[in-house]
Amino acid sequence: MYQLGVMYYDGLGTKKDPEKGVEYMNKILNSDSPEASHLKFAAAYNLGRAYYEGCGVKHSVEEAERLWLTAADNGNPKASVKAQSTLGMLYSMPILKDMKKAFFWHSKACQNGNLESKAALGIMYLYGQGTCRNSQAALEYLRKATELGNIYAQGHLVEYYYTGKFYSKAAELAKRATADDDINMLAKLNDCHPTYLAKGAAMAAFYLARCLQLGRGTEKNKQAAEKYYSKVKRDNMGVCCSSPAFFQNAFSYCHALQKEHRQSSQKTEPKTAAGRIWPRGISLGILKTSHWTKVMRTLHCWN
Repeated sequence: MYQLGVMYYDGLGTKKDPEKGVEYMNKILNSDSPEASHLKFAAAYNLGRAYYEGCGVKHSVEEAERLWLTAADNGNPKASVKAQSTLGMLYSMPILKDMKKAFFWHSKACQNGNLESKAALGIMYLYGQGTCRNSQAALEYLRKATELGNIYAQGHLVEYYYTGKFYSKAAELAKRATADDDINMLAKLNDCHPTYLAKGAAMAAFYLARCLQLGRGTEKNKQAAEKYYSKVKRDNMGVCCSSPAFFQNAFSYCHALQKEHRQSSQKTEPKTAAGRIWPRGISLGILKTSHWTKVMRTLHCWN
């Protein structure tokens, strides 16, 4: 019955019918049969998802929260670890923002092996959100999540290295984080939300562009920098538009590089009696690292 519910809800191997999927999940959750007991946590998680998405039932964040709390069972490792991690994200959002609750649930999910929560804890420790700031713990969690392939953690670790002037480390890690463009495939492999992976990829691409543009930690290559600025604009436009300052700066720097490239390809203007006519160049390296830290923090979901 559980598998049928999932298949109907997501349209796997059959015509999508969310209402029927919700009906099956409710039957499992309310069943008194011992055979259904081990499926109740998963059914509660899926019903919470249905209410949150407003798919098959009327949208209700409150009902989604209630069901996810049931599924999470106070951090029970035999309950739904996905629900525990999801609650961590839910309490990080403006609608129910409570960073202490977010930290609690991400901690439970991380203890139970959830990769997404491991990355989230690293970020929360890094910026002191829901807990005391702890750079050592932040790096430990971010590095572990990075080693396991979480791009969201990789993007934040790239930022940490860049703002700390560890440019070689930043450039090397950023190249790895931007190597694969298929965010949806990576999300399925790591069981992570694609939106957060896209944010991490956008951060990595942006800082890699800065390294290439200014020759920090890697050989200067303005053409490659332009490519990565364009990648931020093209592939992560939806993410960046939720953080206007980030998107606008990526756009401005890409435009500046394109303009500089056009100017460099033109012949030098001859010297006249009025003096030499210089092309109106644009300085690309005048902003301090602290400014870029502020820009990039607009991208975080832990504000």
